[in-house]
Amino acid sequence: MTAPHTIGLFRGPEILPWLEDVAALRMAVFRDWPYLYEGDDAYEREYLSTYAASRDSLFVLAMAQGQVVGAATGLPLLHDAESFHAPFAAQGMDPAQVFYFGESLLLPEWRGRGIGHAFFDHREAHAHGLGYRWTAFASVDRLPEDPRCPPSYRANDTFWTKRGYARQDGLAMQLDWREQGLGEVSHWLTFWLRDWEAA
Repeated sequence: MTAPHTIGLFRGPEILPWLEDVAALRMAVFRDWPYLYEGDDAYEREYLSTYAASRDSLFVLAMAQGQVVGAATGLPLLHDAESFHAPFAAQGMDPAQVFYFGESLLLPEWRGRGIGHAFFDHREAHAHGLGYRWTAFASVDRLPEDPRCPPSYRANDTFWTKRGYARQDGLAMQLDWREQGLGEVSHWLTFWLRDWEAA
């Protein structure tokens, strides 16, 4: 039987002691489909420094026996790189009204326990407390016929839709990362959005 877990919330500068744990989790979880990310310590330091610099960032950590087994991150969209908020401005949406969910990471043996819902609950509550209209995240686009997709893979689209998020086909960005066996590759990611005024 898997040990019980706890959920910890860390805001702004409180996240600093946890950057290495989240970086290690990102490299472990994103190594799998659909990201196929080949971990890079230098990139992780640069990427997570954005969260460390934001006073309104949030880490939601799932922990068991002193180890981080899951993590979800968020920060105001305008505190992230321009490549993240430029697509919103181009669509006439105010990026200052968007709170961005960076990632939801969970080791395989901890899935199916409701932790994913807790990740969304806490980040949404944090965004509400700061007065944001929209919460958003981005998902990498992959061809359904890609032979690298494992037969057992299940996309999260149904889960996200039930949480009130809708895929925004006209809202996308490109990011580069090292992919296993291919080196640096450019990827398209499409945003999913929830409008809390509409809700």
